[in-house]
Amino acid sequence: MAHLTNRRNFLKSTGAAAGAAASILSGKALMPTHAAAAAKPKFEIGMASYTFRKFPLEDCIAMTKRLGIKNIAFKSFHMAMDSTPQQIRAIAQQTRDAGLNLYSCGVVYMKTEAEVHQAFDYAKEAGMKIIIGVPEHQYLDIVEQKVKDYDISVAIHNHGPGDTRYSRVKDAYDRIQGRDKRLGLCVDIGHVERLGNNVVDVLKKYSDRMLDFHFKDVTASTKEGKSTECGHGVIDLPAVMKALVDINYSGSALLEYEASADDPLPGAAESIGYLRGILAGM
Repeated sequence: MAHLTNRRNFLKSTGAAAGAAASILSGKALMPTHAAAAAKPKFEIGMASYTFRKFPLEDCIAMTKRLGIKNIAFKSFHMAMDSTPQQIRAIAQQTRDAGLNLYSCGVVYMKTEAEVHQAFDYAKEAGMKIIIGVPEHQYLDIVEQKVKDYDISVAIHNHGPGDTRYSRVKDAYDRIQGRDKRLGLCVDIGHVERLGNNVVDVLKKYSDRMLDFHFKDVTASTKEGKSTECGHGVIDLPAVMKALVDINYSGSALLEYEASADDPLPGAAESIGYLRGILAGM
């Protein structure tokens, strides 16, 4: 495939991914050079805490910091949805005291009206700006009103083959047309690829409602595709990065590394290194 050739050429010319991963694992997070920073895209690479789903909060925070990442979105493993307001505020403060920006949560399912209310109260207590969510279609009116009342955005997450709510990005996009602009999309490119869709085309077509973004790579452009380290799969990530720059995307772009759940740090480090290598070469 052409993009695999591009990847080989990219690694030969820069060596950035390997160097970045080694630097991260040695405890020294690799950051862009001054020259690269001058041309840095408007988005920042962040972390979906689902990557560290088998680890407690303290380890999740420590590993995220070791990767040199600031922005994080919590999955309920690291702050339960049924936590009390006092517990939520304490965990959010602990996370921010560690130097992380707890800006979001997700993926949050909203299968009942009560879960819609719970999600917004949870995000408000934590001081979050965005909920990465999957609201049932019949509750979109309520979700939109809560967005207006709380000034908290909701980015609807696509889930690819087998999902009955928002399999495609288009499924969410069509349902939010004419609604408040704070009700938008979280585009997960792994699930886009697993549907056999062109990721770059999807990003450009639906860019006007993108509020959040999930970086990942997958092993195949079919429903059997599995999560793998960035640069090891079939997604043309350099082209994806260029597309994000072309559409002037300025939100967070989270790594959601789903492989090696029992030992995710090496794969997450390699993935972050590869992504930073692309940025450094742009």
